[in-house]
Formats: sequence, structure tokens, C-alpha cells
Amino acid sequence: MCYVRKEFNECLRVIEEQLKLCNGQSEYPLYIKALILRQQGRIEESLTTFQAALCLNPSNINNLKQVGRSLYLLGKHKTALDVFEEAEQLNSEDREIWHYKGMCYMLYNKQYERAIECFETANSIQRHESSFIHLGRIYRILNKEDEALLVYQEALETCPENPELLTTIGLLYLKIGNNTKAFEYLGNALTYDPKSSKAILAAGSIIQDNQDMDVALIKYRVAAVQTPNSAQLWNNIGMCFFGKAKYIAAVACLKKGSYIAPFEWIISYNLGVVHLSCGQFASAFQYFSTAINLQPSYAKAYMYLAVALAKLEDFENSCAAYEKSIELSSEDYLTFLNYSITLYLNDELEKSKENFARFEVLFNLQSDSGGVDIDSDILKQADLLKDALMNL
Repeated sequence: MCYVRKEFNECLRVIEEQLKLCNGQSEYPLYIKALILRQQGRIEESLTTFQAALCLNPSNINNLKQVGRSLYLLGKHKTALDVFEEAEQLNSEDREIWHYKGMCYMLYNKQYERAIECFETANSIQRHESSFIHLGRIYRILNKEDEALLVYQEALETCPENPELLTTIGLLYLKIGNNTKAFEYLGNALTYDPKSSKAILAAGSIIQDNQDMDVALIKYRVAAVQTPNSAQLWNNIGMCFFGKAKYIAAVACLKKGSYIAPFEWIISYNLGVVHLSCGQFASAFQYFSTAINLQPSYAKAYMYLAVALAKLEDFENSCAAYEKSIELSSEDYLTFLNYSITLYLNDELEKSKENFARFEVLFNLQSDSGGVDIDSDILKQADLLKDALMNL
């Protein structure tokens, strides 16, 4: 009764009394004691106690499974695998054995294919959401989003009201660019768990992408109560304020996010964008440099760094940054437009014409395919530059 009520200290006291009466030779009190020790975080002690219970009854498969679980929690994945293999010899139709074998294979030399086999075997014996979730996680690690979605959809048949699973599916749809489906699943997740910060954050980001900043901020306000120290949350709030042209509030929120997670490159990048928009080019340069140091393969960071350098009248390094951006991504028409403007302003007219021609080709291609949300500012700058180049 004490164990069921989670009165662990009292439960341990009773267990110790019983063990004294039988000189420590009673299996069940040892088993319960080990469970309590593990829940208290005393994994080494729980392992020793489970092993003592196993010595008293080597044929009890539950003792063997718990020894394996404790070894897994201690990071001894190879030894845990050996224990679960031994347990499998006693009962090959035990779902938990196959599930924990899969978890061990995930971490022991990242043997994902063998882990997949184990989780599928576990589900063939008895379907369980945990096995589905781990199986989907492996497919996501392997960048097999379609297989992951199939697994998660199958899992929903077992637990259709699981908010964590619904959120995971929503995030996966968000990753592959299907915002409509993502919003549908995230909405369902919030129906069952209205305070799920992960679902709120993801749903808010979709609303934010649709330029409805006020509604997104209302969503984020709820999430901020649950996870006030989420760097991603403060990043999104900051960019909402940026979208509303409230630059001081945007910088304050982004800096809070940067304080919480100083190595999140996207926050430094967004701080650079805000400072660039405010005309604070030296600060923008610093933040874009930080973002590039943390994430050197993001082309847009180099492009905006180049713009900041051009504003600081460092033409040579600005050109180098543009070239690096083009090297990383040669399909971004905006890079060629900005590069062309910088070259024109520094009297590199032929190179300016070349880059403007590349801008027009890319812009027209993406416009024809429907891949461009036309920004009036971009069109205005492009028209002005085109007229200037034609009048040379």
C-alpha cells in the first residue's frame, strides 16, 4: 500500500524490517526496494538490489528485465543487450524484451537497422505507443520522413488522443513543408493538452509565417507561462515584434533568447536582421559573424553580412561574403540583386550587369513556378537598378 501511494521512505522502512526477519533472502521485498531506488535516481544501488533478487530466483524473467533496464540507464548498453538476450531465451514473446533491445541498439554503435527490427517485433507481439515513437524517431534520424509518418499514423490507431504523438506528427509535417496538415495535427494536440508548449510554439510559428503576429503572440503568451526559459520561444516572440516593426521589443526578446541559449545560431542571425533593418550596421555585422561561426553553411547569413559590410564601406570583404553566399546557394535571386546593387554603387558596372542578369533569370524562373512571394520592395529596387543600368 505504501508503494502504491508513493510513500517511498515508509515503504523502504517496512521492506528493511522484512529483510531483517528473513536475513535478506526474500525476493519480492528486494524487487520492490530496487524499483524504489531506481525511481529515486539511485541506479547503481537498484542494479545491485535487482541482481540480489535475481540470485534468489534466476528463472524470474522480471528480475532479469529489470537488471537489463538498470544497465541501460547506466549507459552500459552492450551488457544490457546481453541480459535482454538471456531474457529472450526464457520468453521470446515478451514485448518489453524486444522493445528494450531496440533501445539498446539505438545507442550501442547506432545500429539503427537492428533497432528497427526489434521495435517491429515488439509491435507484432503487442502494439505499444512507445515502440512506435522510438521507431519513428529512428526513421527521422535516417531522414526517412515518409516512413516516420507511416509509423506515427499507425501509432495513432493505438492511441488517437496522445497529444505528444499528435504534436510529433504536426512537427514532421511542418518540417516537410505541409503547413496545412501540420496545423491540423497541432490543433488536435492542443485539444487534448491546451498547455502543451511544444504544440503551441509550433502552431504559433505557422500563424507567424502567415503574418498574423497578434494571434501568434497570444499563443506564445500561453507557452511562456509553461516554458519561460525556452530560447526558441523568445526568438519567435522577438520576430513577431520585428514583424510589427517594434524593434526595441524585438531586440529585447531576442537578447533574452540569446542569453538562455548563446549557441543558437538562428537567434544571432535574427538579431543581425533586426539591427540591419534599424540601420545599426556595426551591430548587425557582429551578430551575422556570430551566426556564421555557429552555422557556417547558411547562405543567407553571408548575404546579409555582405550588405552590412557594404554599408560599412568595406567593399572588398562585402564582395567576398557575397561570393561565399553564392557558393553555398546559387539559387537565391535576392543575393544576386543585392550583389548587383553593391557593385553598381562601387562603379563595378559590368559585374553589376552580370549579377543583375542572373537575378532576373532566377526571379522569373521562380515566379513562373509560383515559388516567389513577390515583395514590393524587391520589385522597386530591381526596377530602379534596371533603369540605372540601362541608362549607362
